[in-house]
Amino acid sequence: MDMQQAGPRNAGASRETDALSGLAPIGDSRARVLILGSFPGEASLVAAEYYGHPRNHFWRLIGGVIGESLHGLGYAERVARLVAHRIAVWDVIARCERQGSLDSAIRAEVANDLGGLLRRWPAITTIAFNGGKSASYRRRVAAIPKASRCVLVALPSSSPANATHSLAVKQAAWDAALAASLRAAT
Repeated sequence: MDMQQAGPRNAGASRETDALSGLAPIGDSRARVLILGSFPGEASLVAAEYYGHPRNHFWRLIGGVIGESLHGLGYAERVARLVAHRIAVWDVIARCERQGSLDSAIRAEVANDLGGLLRRWPAITTIAFNGGKSASYRRRVAAIPKASRCVLVALPSSSPANATHSLAVKQAAWDAALAASLRAAT
């Protein structure tokens, strides 16, 4: 297995340019589901952990989908549980400029090499976009030969900034979009 765990990929900002680099993907070659965010927020970059802001609902939502309480676990154990359930996590954006954590503030974005990841992890059959900014890459992702054979789904954002939907509504959408793919993965 070639498991990778999120960690800094030169994560952080240069004070002069506000240039930011994202995190390495979580997962391995057995992954069946790839969840794509947009770009890590400030708290995630500082911690070098995906969905590191304590109010982000990601760990509660994906825990609900897999039937495990992940929110209270340490980060390494959360990652191990995702990998055990054949779930990969990455972002559509590799590098960008941004002040703060809002997706609307992202500038000069450079996409991650999703085609390369799909070649390395060929068992992925479902790609889920966590939020609107991530989903705005759907056409680009669909144009990747391997991705064109995957089910592409948009999820409501797990971000605390997405107050449009309650946690219960988000959970129902995540369950509906991912449960069948994850059942097939086990």
